[in-house]
Amino acid sequence: MSCVRIDAKGMHYTPLNKAIREAVAAGAREIEIDNVMGQRFIADGLKGDVTLVINGIPGGDLGMFMSGPTCIVRGNCDHAPGNTMDSGLIVIHGSAGDAVAHSMRGGRVFVRDSIGYRGGIHMKQYRDKRPVLVIGGGFRAFLGEYMAGGLILALGNPPSLPIRERGLGSGIHGGKIVIRGDVDDASLGVGARKTPVSREEMEEVVPLIREFTGYFDLDPDPLLDDAYVQIQPSSSRPFASKYTWE
Repeated sequence: MSCVRIDAKGMHYTPLNKAIREAVAAGAREIEIDNVMGQRFIADGLKGDVTLVINGIPGGDLGMFMSGPTCIVRGNCDHAPGNTMDSGLIVIHGSAGDAVAHSMRGGRVFVRDSIGYRGGIHMKQYRDKRPVLVIGGGFRAFLGEYMAGGLILALGNPPSLPIRERGLGSGIHGGKIVIRGDVDDASLGVGARKTPVSREEMEEVVPLIREFTGYFDLDPDPLLDDAYVQIQPSSSRPFASKYTWE
């Protein structure tokens, strides 16, 4: 068994996820799921070398605790795709909701368009396990809140006005956020600082831009030729001054 097709029309998420797991256990290397409309928890905790092609709009927590598989979403996505994901790849051909990559600890998430609030909240990193979130469009407030590791790359494609959403990097104490264009200082959260991205620092961003444009058949040159800023922690204890000591 190499390829399996599942029709999810009208199916509750529990039997859908059971069918996915049974196909993986039987040796499927690719599973195409049609007529997805809000079913939650797809690929949660799934392991192995398998690709899921999701035609439709998956519900919350796509790929939560996933370790290894690839999920390709041919549409928009609800909240928290990549939540606490360990490894693997999620590619979303549309927009996604709030809390994308929540607590993500490994793997990569690529969103072609925009995301909602609190993208990348609590992202973390351990040794060589470094999670990556790439956002093709815009994002709402509190991107990278309490971020402890990893990399968020926001491409703002097409480019828009300088970022004015509040709480950017609020409480960040590890990792970094790279944003195309500039960011209003008033938008920075507590404990976040902004610096330009140097030519040398762009070397780690360029492969991600090329990977992003490859997934979505876009021209990388406008993204590669532009300027970027990065948001990083000003301290490993961003809220230290908020405490009262006796």
